[in-house]
Amino acid sequence: MDLDVFRDPALARRLIDRITATATRPMTLMEVCGTHTVAIAKNGLRDVLPDSVRLLSGPGCPVCVTSNADIDTAIEFARQPGVTVATFGDMMKVPGSRSSLSREKADGHDVRVIYSPLDALALAEREPERHIVFIGVGFETTAPLIAAAIKRAHAAGLGNFSVFSAHKTVPAALGALVNDPEVAVEGLILPGHVSAIIGLAPYRFLAEEYRVPSVITGFEPVDVLQGVWMLVSQLAEGRAAVEIGYTRSVPEEGNPTARAMIEEVFEPADAEWRGIGVIPSTGLAIREEYATFDALLRVPVSPEPPVEIAGCQCGEVLRGVVLPYECRLFGTACVPEHPVGPCMVSSEGSCAAYYRYTDYGTA
Repeated sequence: MDLDVFRDPALARRLIDRITATATRPMTLMEVCGTHTVAIAKNGLRDVLPDSVRLLSGPGCPVCVTSNADIDTAIEFARQPGVTVATFGDMMKVPGSRSSLSREKADGHDVRVIYSPLDALALAEREPERHIVFIGVGFETTAPLIAAAIKRAHAAGLGNFSVFSAHKTVPAALGALVNDPEVAVEGLILPGHVSAIIGLAPYRFLAEEYRVPSVITGFEPVDVLQGVWMLVSQLAEGRAAVEIGYTRSVPEEGNPTARAMIEEVFEPADAEWRGIGVIPSTGLAIREEYATFDALLRVPVSPEPPVEIAGCQCGEVLRGVVLPYECRLFGTACVPEHPVGPCMVSSEGSCAAYYRYTDYGTA
């Protein structure tokens, strides 16, 4: 598909004019996904929207909402004799309570960056003398791939491979956000990648129970502007619905095969979200049938109690209560080269997006 039409300045201008004509009162919207935050910042969309439309950044990427306790656990795995930690690169520099995976690697522990769960499987096959712990961080988008890796390890009888599942599922977390009295959000820009897996149905409660308009959008400038226009139209008309503006990639039913893979290997569990707290049934624990690949059972660890990083306001940023540049550490003590919190580490973190693509990073 030719994506140039979704970057067409003339089409974008027409959508901006429609938004301006429709948003005749102040409206506060939140983009849930970190990829949207980057797209909005990189394309300067906040600067071209009317003053009546305010965009807040929400939970963003899975790295950003991973709790200090989970990061500390990943670090503790790396400290165990005979254990190799395999992780996606975004996790390396995320600070835990007292260290990071990058620092553990510098101290001589075996931490390796991989690009796919299958890379971790290959590592386990090549080095049978070591136990490979894969750090499974992600939303519904990456969970099917990791479930498939666990199934493949099970079929191969691979005894030196396990997964620390710190996965999270999105819809119920949005319920916690819109139910938070500090989060004054009237409409949600829903994530395209996650929605391609789960479809539309899991979000319906947002409109039915909370009367919050929600739109699934893509990541090109015209995609985002179309989503904003659909949201302000709902608000102007007094409607609340869940709609798909990203129909080229998101079918209403999502991806049933991927969901079946998740459901076979994982089961719902409570999960702690940075900045939000523990939300029931928003985590993915490995089912008993695959327990031999659960790192928490195979490599028991006891990290010290987690502590929050002094001065870091990532939690408030992730809830949309504080904008990234309003954090007292932003751009001074906390920069991409020396991050204090995860929102400045991840390539899809809201603080990193503001720092790289807006004037706030150089002010």
